[in-house]
Amino acid sequence: MVTVSELRYYPVKGCAGVAAPRLDITPVGPAHDREFMFVSAADGVFRSQRGTPALATIRPSLVHDGTKLALSAAGTAELVLDVRPDGPRREISVHGVWFGEGVDQGEDAAGWASELVGEPLRLVRVPPDHERMVDAHHGPVTFTDSTALHLTSLSSLDDLNARILERGGSPVPMDRFRPNIVVGGLPEPYAEDGLRWFEAGGLRLRWVKPDVRCKVTMVDQETGGRAGPEPLRTLATFRREPEGGVSFGVKLAVEVPGQLAVGDELVAGGATGTGDTLG
Repeated sequence: MVTVSELRYYPVKGCAGVAAPRLDITPVGPAHDREFMFVSAADGVFRSQRGTPALATIRPSLVHDGTKLALSAAGTAELVLDVRPDGPRREISVHGVWFGEGVDQGEDAAGWASELVGEPLRLVRVPPDHERMVDAHHGPVTFTDSTALHLTSLSSLDDLNARILERGGSPVPMDRFRPNIVVGGLPEPYAEDGLRWFEAGGLRLRWVKPDVRCKVTMVDQETGGRAGPEPLRTLATFRREPEGGVSFGVKLAVEVPGQLAVGDELVAGGATGTGDTLG
C-alpha cells in the first residue's frame, strides 16, 4: 500500500519548509506554497540556495489565516509582517526564463533578510492577477521553478543512502530534496519514475518529468552551510538524465485539486504503456 509519509509546503521560495498534517492542493500546488520569494534589490532576480545558501536558515510561517507572515532565524529576533496581498509591485524574474511582477512586502522584511544573509534583498508576494506556466504540460505555478509539486519516496532515499555509505560518504536527510510529498510503500526504489498519476479521494496529480537536481541538495538545511559533495556525487553514478543532470523524485502537476493528509493511501499507476495501478 502506497501511503503519504510526510507533507511540506514552503511559504517563501528557498527558505525552510513547514511540515503539515494536511495540505489543500490548489490548481497551482499546495496552498501558500512558494507564495513569497526573496529577490535581489538591484535587479529583481530571484534568490535561492544555489547562490544564497543562508536562506535555508530562515523559517517562515503563516499565521492568522495567512494575513501575517512570521520570519525567524537563529540568533536574530523574529519578524512578524502584515501580508500585503496587493500594493506596490516590483519587476522580478526566475531563472531568466520567466519575467513578471511581485507585490513588495516592505522595508521591514527587506532590512531583516538583507542583514541576515549579507546582501540587499526584497521580499515579494504573488499578486492577485498572477498567471504563470512553462506550458500546458507543466501546468500553472506560483514562484516554483516549473511545476506545482515535488514528490519523493522513502525507498528511493534508503537506496541512495546505502550507495552513499558504500562510497564512504554520510547519508543525507530527505529535507535536502525539499519535497512537498514523501511517500512510503512503493514496491522498489525509484518506482515513482514510471508512474504517471497519483490519486487520493478526489485529488489527482499528474507526472510531468523527473526532478533534476542542483547544488541546493548539498546545502545543510539546518545550518545553511555547504555540505557537499553528496548526494550529487553518488547520484551521478546511476541517475543521469539523457538531457543532462541527475534526478531524484518527480515533478507533478495538479489535474484535479483536493486535499491530501499524512497517512492517506495513494492510488498510483499509469506507467508508460500500461494501466497498472499501485495502492
